[in-house]
Amino acid sequence: MNINKSIIRTADICDEYPEASVIQINFKDYGKKHEFQGVAVIYSTFEDIRGIKELLASDGEGKVLLVNGQGSLRRALCGGKIAAKACSSGWEGLIFNGAIRDQHEIVEIDIGIKAIGSSPKRPSQDGIGGLKKSTVLGDVVVNSGDYIYADRDGVVVLTANAK
Repeated sequence: MNINKSIIRTADICDEYPEASVIQINFKDYGKKHEFQGVAVIYSTFEDIRGIKELLASDGEGKVLLVNGQGSLRRALCGGKIAAKACSSGWEGLIFNGAIRDQHEIVEIDIGIKAIGSSPKRPSQDGIGGLKKSTVLGDVVVNSGDYIYADRDGVVVLTANAK
């Protein structure tokens, strides 16, 4: 279970760190928490969930999983069982440039989850995705190890050397 931490607002980060980048994607909040932060772990895939399930079973303390699902809304990359596993593994939050499903379950799980939409269709499990050193979301390059701040205002990235 995640320990309550002080909330740092994205607007405050932008005020204090002018070099902070804001991901210009209109993410929606799905999890019970709307504010979360942590070190970025980058995963890239297309409509496939196998590696995500394995990754979220590992210790996520202090980490935010950023999944670049290439913006696909055809298949969900996270459902209720996967979100519950991420929560029990201590992940601070999950951000999907793709779809989730099981909104009725996810809304009750004590974790931050952002995605661009939802789809009832289950993902494939071919194992085509993988961990990446970096990805581009909107016009922002996000590297593994950068720091992510997320709240209802948006998602802010600070490079690892700026924090």
